Parts: sequence; C-alpha cells; structure tokens
Amino acid sequence: MDLWIVVPAYNEAGGIEATLRALDAQDDQDFTLVVVDNNSTDRTADVVRAYAVTSLMSIEVITEERKGTGAASDTGMRHAIARGATHLLRTDADCLPRRDWVRAMRRGFADGLEMVGGRLRPRTDEFRLKLWERHLIPFIVDVAAAFGRVRPGNRDPAYLGPYVMIPGCTVGITAELYERSGGFPRTAIEEVHEDRALVNQVRRLTRAYASRRDVVVYGSVRRLRAYGLAGTLAWYADHHYRPDVVDIR
Repeated sequence: MDLWIVVPAYNEAGGIEATLRALDAQDDQDFTLVVVDNNSTDRTADVVRAYAVTSLMSIEVITEERKGTGAASDTGMRHAIARGATHLLRTDADCLPRRDWVRAMRRGFADGLEMVGGRLRPRTDEFRLKLWERHLIPFIVDVAAAFGRVRPGNRDPAYLGPYVMIPGCTVGITAELYERSGGFPRTAIEEVHEDRALVNQVRRLTRAYASRRDVVVYGSVRRLRAYGLAGTLAWYADHHYRPDVVDIR
C-alpha cells in the first residue's frame, strides 16, 4: 500500500503547523504528505516548507491557483496518484487527526472498504470551549447526516448503498475508486459540498464504503463561532445561509 495524505490549504500560515505536528505524531508514519497551497496570499507554503526541513515526514508542497477546497483536493489527489499512490487520505489544514488516524484508516482498507470516513470532534486548543459547545460539532454532524439520508438529492435508484456522511477532513479512498468516480468536483466550498458530491459518485459504483468510529479527527470550531449554531446548520444544509465572508480565519 502506497499511502498519501492530501491537505488543501488557503491562508493557513497561522495554524497549519498544528496540523503538521498532528500528522508528525501519527503512530503510523508510512505515508507521504502533500500540502496543496490554494493560491494563498499569506506565507502558508513557506511555513510548510520550513517545517519540512526538520520533520521526518516526507512532505511535498504544490500549488493550485483555482479557488476551492474541491479543486485543491483534486489536484493533490491526482498528483499523488501520478506519483504512485494506491490509497489516499485527506484532512484539512485546520484539523488535528488523532494519533491513530492513519492506522485506523489502514484498518478500514484492510477490512475491504474502498472509501473510509470517520468521526469529527471539536478541537479544544483554539478556544476555551464551554461544555455545551463541546457537543455542538458532533450535534451538527449528526443533524447533517440525518438530513442527508432524507435529502432528495441523495436518493436515487442508481445508488447501490445508503447515504453516509463522510466529511472531507477525514476521508480515505483507493486511488482506483477515486479515478473511477471522477474525484472531488473542482469547485469552491461555497458552490458545492465536495465531500457529499464524492460520496454520491462513489455510491453509484460500490457498496464498499463506510464511516468508522475508530477514525477520528478534531476540527476547528471557528466557523461555528463566526456563523452561530443556526447559521452553521443552515450552511451545511445546502448553503441556505450565505455569509459575506466564507473563508473564516
């Protein structure tokens, strides 16, 4: 298994080092990391390159000028495949994969899955979270997952299996299935939820996908802080809430 991790990043100079440290601390280090700088206007790429000098990880930095997490992720995935990747993982530049994240993803593939998702939990290092706030990200994910199961766009006789919510910040997929499904749509986050689109493309091809409880990533709460609970729920429900500033930093 030739495993690559793709991290799309836009203006994350102030925070991406925490993500790099979380990947550096993985108890399975048999992977190559590619960070896709999505035409940042800050020093994101420089921060990653400086970190790579002292890290034991194999780190590459490439650039995608077209705006969007979908576009940047697709560029990273296809770069990895061209370099020989057989299995692909993605997390985001504001997320902290748990120490066993890579190993848990491998277990999913070893169990026969071609696409593996996981649980998203809130980071506690960015803000002092109140007890109720600690439960909001899991609650939002659960609500979005429930809505996804009944959403008309996720229901089609052509789908081979049920809808499963697989956040883009904790997804694994075989290179073969990624190419066969068409990959992430090359869009901006405000245009399409690229993770949902990829799941539905996969559902037309295989039943070998699932979300695993042992695959855990800690995600930023900055969007929740900026949008509020109602705005965040509406954002994830087909962008019914459209903030003036989407890229919260």
